[in-house]
Amino acid sequence: MTILEMREVSRDHGTGAGLVHALREVTLVVGPGKFVAVMGPSGSGKSTLLTLAGGLDAPTRGSVTVEGADLGSLSATALSAVRRRSIGYVFQDLNLIPGLTAVENVMLPRELDGVATRKARAQARVALEEVGLTDLADRFPDEMSGGQQQRIAIARALVGDRRLVLADEPTGALDSQTGDDVMRLLRARCDAGAACLMVTHDARHAAWADRVIFLRDGFIVDAGSRPGPETLLEGAR
Repeated sequence: MTILEMREVSRDHGTGAGLVHALREVTLVVGPGKFVAVMGPSGSGKSTLLTLAGGLDAPTRGSVTVEGADLGSLSATALSAVRRRSIGYVFQDLNLIPGLTAVENVMLPRELDGVATRKARAQARVALEEVGLTDLADRFPDEMSGGQQQRIAIARALVGDRRLVLADEPTGALDSQTGDDVMRLLRARCDAGAACLMVTHDARHAAWADRVIFLRDGFIVDAGSRPGPETLLEGAR
């Protein structure tokens, strides 16, 4: 069974002279254990693709299915449950809650899904250990560097058994060494059976993926299997 399936997906914004085709007729299938990187110039539809894949927005046309569930056919309650249980997000703006500590931010999705507090906290500490930040568990976001906040957001996306991981520039605030560590984490989660869809501008990080797709003006213009850095840079232009 595929984990993510997008069929002829388009997303339009506005009407008339203000109509913008953010995404156009995109078909994409990501199975278990597969890591797909998305590249393209600014405004090409990369972030729109992620928000649709994660059920944070609905397509104008086409369908999005996660683990067999057609997101467009679900009630608001059922859609929220799929997002909590099956999908881990690493947002570009992080979306950490300032009033919660690192461990509380990471455990929040599990608590919202009804997991007992003690178990949720234990799972959160495991995720923090994965990103090397167990010593910051009781600190608040404003007591951390930008890179540390980014790693907390990644831990939150990986906590529990998320089968689909969506990452929007997950290494953007990190130095090269820490960025490589994050890529190893994402690769390891895929190798354990999850599906990962990652937006990146960095050809070196895209090379960790099994497949790279290039977007331009809302269309997929190229897709291939783990091309070399030269090919990645050419396709991203």
